[in-house]
Amino acid sequence: MLDKTIPYIPVVMRRDSGHSLPICPLPEGFQYQKYQPSFEKDWARIEASVEEFECDMDALLHFQKSFMPYTTELPRRCFFVATADGERIGTATAWWDYVGQRRHPLIHWVAVKPVFQGKGLGKALIAEVLRLMTEIDGEGTFYLRTSTYSHTAIRLYERVGFYLIDEKEVFGRPNDRYEEAIALLQSLRENTYP
Repeated sequence: MLDKTIPYIPVVMRRDSGHSLPICPLPEGFQYQKYQPSFEKDWARIEASVEEFECDMDALLHFQKSFMPYTTELPRRCFFVATADGERIGTATAWWDYVGQRRHPLIHWVAVKPVFQGKGLGKALIAEVLRLMTEIDGEGTFYLRTSTYSHTAIRLYERVGFYLIDEKEVFGRPNDRYEEAIALLQSLRENTYP
């Protein structure tokens, strides 16, 4: 769940090549499922449950606009964690973004429904999306966009080799609040994670 009690600062993280892939198997009773048509409704429910969107419909509209033009890529790149009875409760996507004409691998929309958080599913999703990105895009530099609202996830991303980058513009978007983000995250760590 997003921590909306703190200032919102968008950040970009990068993971350079040379890191070994993390090994974090799914806990017992859970399974991966690749995207199939109609799973976008599950994606929307998951993303709305962690407050990335105001409601399921907003999330669904975003999915349709951002991902549906790439229907051949979705089954390869978007996947879910499901319970033993098939309920999809987490998701991640091995996507991309462009700098000029160059396409860069990008982890996109990692989320686990709040009731299932704290079980190691987020770690497993990140390990699996990194494995998938390496399989699809090869060994290289990977990116992700997040915000200070996701400071708990930022700590998890750092454990697998990601770090905040201080470039003033990334993927054609401003990234000019690096120092402010670092100061806030450091303060949260000092006060929350002694």
